Amino acid sequence: MEKEYTIAIDAMGGDYAPKEIVEGVLLARERYENINFNLYGNKGQILAIIGDRDQNRIKIINTTEIIEMGEEPVKAVRSKKDSSLVAAADAVKNGEADALFSAGNTGALLASGIFIVGRIKGIQRPALLTVLPSVADEKRSWVFMDAGANAEVKPSYLYQFAVIGNFYAKNVLKRKDPEIKLLNNGEEEDKGDRIHIEAHQLLKNSKHLNFTGNIESRYLLEGNADVVVADGFSGNAALKAIEGTALSMFSGLRKVLTDSGLTTKIGAALVKPALKKFAAVLDYNQAGGAVIAGVKAPVVKTHGSAKAPAVANTIGQIKTILEKDFVGNITNYIQQNPDEFK
Repeated sequence: MEKEYTIAIDAMGGDYAPKEIVEGVLLARERYENINFNLYGNKGQILAIIGDRDQNRIKIINTTEIIEMGEEPVKAVRSKKDSSLVAAADAVKNGEADALFSAGNTGALLASGIFIVGRIKGIQRPALLTVLPSVADEKRSWVFMDAGANAEVKPSYLYQFAVIGNFYAKNVLKRKDPEIKLLNNGEEEDKGDRIHIEAHQLLKNSKHLNFTGNIESRYLLEGNADVVVADGFSGNAALKAIEGTALSMFSGLRKVLTDSGLTTKIGAALVKPALKKFAAVLDYNQAGGAVIAGVKAPVVKTHGSAKAPAVANTIGQIKTILEKDFVGNITNYIQQNPDEFK
């Protein structure tokens, strides 16, 4: 019999909350029989969405406040104690839930993860970990961190990001010996600023990591690594560039193929299945969410514009993280290798 887990859901966070969040939970409930869902938010709105569908494995906890997307994160978390996000984070802290999910304010979720759920002892800075696709090898998705939590870093932060990413690649993506690279402005060992040069040396001298050097942003989607480490500023900029390029490319293709003559339209019809397959590779809705790695329980953020399928996929990601004991494995490693986390 599978072990049961409970996920605390911020039902009011996201551009299409609570409808798409609740619908996503209902979809996930059909897929994952060992997951229970605690939904935090406006009980009346949540019940109206569920309608006459049963509430098996769903518990609704009424809250009266919402942290909006544009609010200052730390201030909002401290002042809105009865918000859906803070209440869900408190549930994880108090042991009432095993993981936290939200599609809301990223900064507020990060603050909730660090200040409420709590940082793992030994981790200097939790970071945003996301899994991205490889265009060259669609079977080789890869771990990217930091995707935006730490704009300013030290070499030791980057080293710890690599250790955490390595554990995720091993435990969740099932990579035997993950290949790790450092995002930089050149592949040479002496490229970049002082921080990146020092981080390169730390990674190169590690006895526990399969570090194979620097990687430039133009090669990120070619499947050349299992883990790519970056400072939060560069990582977030690269991530948004990837998302924007994909959207612009498909928008441009659609315009060219639909506005042209009959021959082009016939050609478009022939390549449409291949284009759909390629679009699926780049679709963030398939991959899940961003993990706030380095805190005492899984805290996962999906895209603010996520619809129900993306919500359900992210819940599936959380299920895997829980079953593989990602957080427990990192914690044990730190205890066994304290010198790496000073």
